[in-house]
Amino acid sequence: MRGLKGKIAAVTGAGSGIGRGGALRLAEEGCKVAVIDWNGPAAEKTAADIKAAGGEAIAITADVSKENEISAAFRKVVDTYKRLDILVSNAGIFSATRDGQVHALDKEVWDEIVGVNLTGMFFGCKRAVQQMLRQEPRNGVRGRIVNITSQHGMISSPDDFAYGVSKAGGVYMTRQIAADYARDLIVCNAVAPGKILTGKPGVAVDPAKLDYARQRTPMPRFGEPSDVANAAPFLASDQATYITGVNLMVDGGWMAA
Repeated sequence: MRGLKGKIAAVTGAGSGIGRGGALRLAEEGCKVAVIDWNGPAAEKTAADIKAAGGEAIAITADVSKENEISAAFRKVVDTYKRLDILVSNAGIFSATRDGQVHALDKEVWDEIVGVNLTGMFFGCKRAVQQMLRQEPRNGVRGRIVNITSQHGMISSPDDFAYGVSKAGGVYMTRQIAADYARDLIVCNAVAPGKILTGKPGVAVDPAKLDYARQRTPMPRFGEPSDVANAAPFLASDQATYITGVNLMVDGGWMAA
């Protein structure tokens, strides 16, 4: 995709699933990628795979819900590559067994899910915008942010209160950042996946939720990490320079049904 070669990209939650797919795809397009994940060995594996394919990457261990750790991660990115062109804020958690309806939800579960999905996104976007404001534009843009949200940020879903609220917050955060920093030449968009087969525990642990998701998805399959990984680089490329504040659905038609 146009304008990605040589760009510096940081991807949170890039040790597995959607984040890993996005990091590999950006590297294929010629980006130098900072692979950020709380799981150090997983981050190292993604970075090693990028290098084995001829790309350039560094692995950084950081918990996005801890501001000191994400701040240190971004310092390492800038110390290594001198700027940051792209942030893909992907790190997120979901619990099919502990999340639920508001009347029965433990605060501990709320704090954990919102802490990673929403507060972690805030920390990443904050640090990215701070850096982007300091650097000179490339091709008319100082930087691009792509937040990974969810279709659950747009509609309700049974027993996913904390997750849904956290993802709805990510949708709003994307729009607000887009509006606040457009004149500073910072672009901010989001990708909202539907049901993606990431290999992590999720809806598949509950046959009823799996069946619900299958019935709600018009296309005859669930998504793969590559489906999301192909959308994020487009929003980060020069082909999407005049697109900002968008929450792009990658959901097999879920929202259309």
